[in-house]
Amino acid sequence: MTRLRSLTARLVLTTTAIVLLVSLLVGTATTFAVRSYLTGQLDQDVARALDRAQHDRRAMPFPNGPLRDDGELRGPGDEIGTVLAWRYADVAPPWQGTVPTQGDDGRVVVEDLSEDASEQLDAVPQDGEPHDVDLAGLGGYRVLMSDDGSVAAGLPTEDVDDAVGNLVVWEAVLVLAALLAGGAAALLVVRRQLRPLREVAATAHTVADLPLASGEIDLAERVPAHLTDERTEVGQVGAALDSLLSHVETALRERHRSEQQVRQFVADASHELRTPLATIAGYTELARRHPDDTATGTAALAKVEEESARMTALVEDLLLLARLDAGRPLAREPVDLTRLLLEATEDARVVAPDHRWRLELPEESVEVLGDELRLHQVVTNLLTNARKHTPPGTTVTVRGTDHGFVVADDGPGFPPGLVDSAFERFARGDSSRSRDGSSGGGAGLGLALVRAIVGAHGGHVGLASRPGRTTIEVDLPRPGPNDPGPADADVRQIV
Repeated sequence: MTRLRSLTARLVLTTTAIVLLVSLLVGTATTFAVRSYLTGQLDQDVARALDRAQHDRRAMPFPNGPLRDDGELRGPGDEIGTVLAWRYADVAPPWQGTVPTQGDDGRVVVEDLSEDASEQLDAVPQDGEPHDVDLAGLGGYRVLMSDDGSVAAGLPTEDVDDAVGNLVVWEAVLVLAALLAGGAAALLVVRRQLRPLREVAATAHTVADLPLASGEIDLAERVPAHLTDERTEVGQVGAALDSLLSHVETALRERHRSEQQVRQFVADASHELRTPLATIAGYTELARRHPDDTATGTAALAKVEEESARMTALVEDLLLLARLDAGRPLAREPVDLTRLLLEATEDARVVAPDHRWRLELPEESVEVLGDELRLHQVVTNLLTNARKHTPPGTTVTVRGTDHGFVVADDGPGFPPGLVDSAFERFARGDSSRSRDGSSGGGAGLGLALVRAIVGAHGGHVGLASRPGRTTIEVDLPRPGPNDPGPADADVRQIV
C-alpha cells in the first residue's frame, strides 16, 4: 500500500477513522443497551407468565386441555407464542405443555410441545434466572423455570431480535452517512486550515526560484504579516521562515560585499605592485642604455633598491593579512603594553620632531595578552598614520588604559565619507589629512592591518573623527590569573 504523503489526506483519513471508531463504539453500546433493555422487559413478561401458570390451574393441559368448548384460549397462556409446560412424573415425556400459534385463517391454534422441545426444557437450570433456549420447531425463547422445577414458562425472542436487527441496520446506515459527511467536512476544514501553510510554502518556492548564485541579490520576498503570528503553529513556521529569509538576505548581501572587496583588493594590489615594478623596469632600462655612466647606474640601482623595498613591504603586509584571514594563531603571552607604548612614542619623536607627542600612562604597568611583535606593529602603524596625515605642529596623544590604549590627535580629521571604511584595505582619504597635500604615499593597508591584528587578538578597535579631534581606541584582552607575567619594566609617565 502506497504511503500517504499528503498532510491533507492523512488528516482527513485520521478524522474519518476517528468518526468511524466513535460511531462503532456508540452503535455497539446502543445496541447492547437496547438489547439489554428489551431482554429485561421480556424477562419480566416471562416471570409474570410463570407466576400465572403456577397459580392458575386452568391452564394445565390435563384433564381438559387449555381450550374452552368454543375453541377460544383461556388462562395465563392467552398470548400467542407463550410456552407453558408442567413436569409429570408418570408421563413420557415428563414435560407436557402447549404453545398458542396463529393459523393461516387468523384463528389461534394451540399446539402441544414436541418431545424434542420437552427434552430441551428438561436441561434448563433451576436457578431462578431466565435462559436462552432454541426450542425445536419454535425458535429462540427466553425460558424461566420455577424454583421447584415443576413449571416452566417461555416467550419468543423474535420481537427482540427483530428490533435489535432493525437497530443495527439503521446504525450501519447512519455510520455510513456519518463517514461520508465527516470525510467531506474534514476535507473542507483541513484544506481551509492548511491554506496559510500553503501560502508560506508558496513564499518559500518563490524564493527558491530566485537566482541566488552570484551578483547583488534583492531578496525582498517575505512571508505575509498575518502568517507570522507566533501564537499559532502556522505563525511559528511563517515567523521562522521570515527570520531565515532575513538571515539569508544579510548573508547574500555580505557575500556580495566580500566579492566586491576581493575584486577591489586584487585590483588595488595589482595597481600598487605595478607602480614599483614599472619604476624598476624603467631604471633598469636606463642603466642598460648607459652602461659606462657610473653616476646614472648608481642612481638607477638606488631607485631600484628603494622600489624593491617598497614592494617587499607591501607584499609582506598582504601576506600578513592573508595569514590573519586564514586564522593563523598568534602568540598568546602577557605583554607589557606600557613599555611598548613608551618605546613607540620615543621612536615617533625621533622620526617626526615637528609634531608634538604626548604620552599618558597610568601609575601601574598595563599588561595585555597577545603577540608583542604584532602589537608593536599596531602601535607603530597608528602613530605613523597620525604622523603622515596631519600637518606639522599637530599634537598626537598616546594614552594607556586598563584594557588597551588610545591614539588621539588634533589634526583635520578623517573625511566624513571615509570614517566608515577607514579600516578597509587600500582605503585612502583625500588631502585633508596629508601634510603635503597628497595621499601620503601609502598603500592603504596600515589601518587594515591594525584591525586584523587586534581582531586576531580577540580585541576591538574603534574610530571617532571630526575636524580638530581624531581618536582611535584599541581594546585588548587582559592576561588571566594563571598566565605568567612579563619581565619587570622601568616605566615612567611622560607628558
